[in-house]
Amino acid sequence: MTSGDDSSTATIPAEVARGDVLVRAGQRVHAGLRLADLVRRRPTGLTAHQWNIAGRERLDLVVSAVDGEHVEFAVEFRPPSSDPAARRVERAIAAVTAAVGLPVLRIVSTTLNAAEHGPGIVTYLLDARRYAEGAAGTEVAAVGFRDIVGRLPDGRTGPVNDLGALARADAVEAYVARRLADPILRGLHVRWTAGPAEGWAWVEVRPGQCLVERVSLHAHGVSCGVDPARLAEDLAALAVGDRLRKLDADIPILVDRAELLGDIRRLRERRDELVDGFAYDHLCQA
Repeated sequence: MTSGDDSSTATIPAEVARGDVLVRAGQRVHAGLRLADLVRRRPTGLTAHQWNIAGRERLDLVVSAVDGEHVEFAVEFRPPSSDPAARRVERAIAAVTAAVGLPVLRIVSTTLNAAEHGPGIVTYLLDARRYAEGAAGTEVAAVGFRDIVGRLPDGRTGPVNDLGALARADAVEAYVARRLADPILRGLHVRWTAGPAEGWAWVEVRPGQCLVERVSLHAHGVSCGVDPARLAEDLAALAVGDRLRKLDADIPILVDRAELLGDIRRLRERRDELVDGFAYDHLCQA
């Protein structure tokens, strides 16, 4: 195995610090930077083939300090894929980012993407992380960022930092307008012992047929500021809301309720592989 000059960190050189999406709380978010722009030399222990594959890939969103080049973390959006070539690219990127200590949060979703949802999700992460850092060791820490209660957009009182709050309100409105068979947006979240956090969300569009979204969060060295599994479920709800708003223009692929129930039961059968087990036996009833 060959190796190049060592590179111990990821930085944003001034000549490539472009494509800013937003600036918030002393941090700058950049869009579409190549990994080779952030890591200028091939890290020790990586083959030239790995480096060539990873170096040309772009990270969707990269967060740095406003007044510095140091990269704090990156966020990637990926669709679910079992394609071997796509998996090789993911492994090469993971090898490079791990070698230089670059934290990466990968969001795997069929609906969520960097262009439409990225800025809002990263803003949420920045706020949640800042809250968690400020609350550490104080009485405020007893209330997590996700559990802060306030006035929701539909006038109700509830968790204002639930990314799925608008989707839940949209589901009720769609039900009242007779566009859904049930007003409740349901969900679950789990965390695999040796894998990602995973969130599911679904709503019954027609009797016995559901619109289902699943989101996986792969947090490689990234603190989300909230529980990753709960965040994954909220993101799945956010994705459902996105699709509900497009119901008239885009006929969704629906899942039979019996099939969804079978998937949930199969998840329950793997409870020994989950952190904190499986807390959704009530959803497994016919």
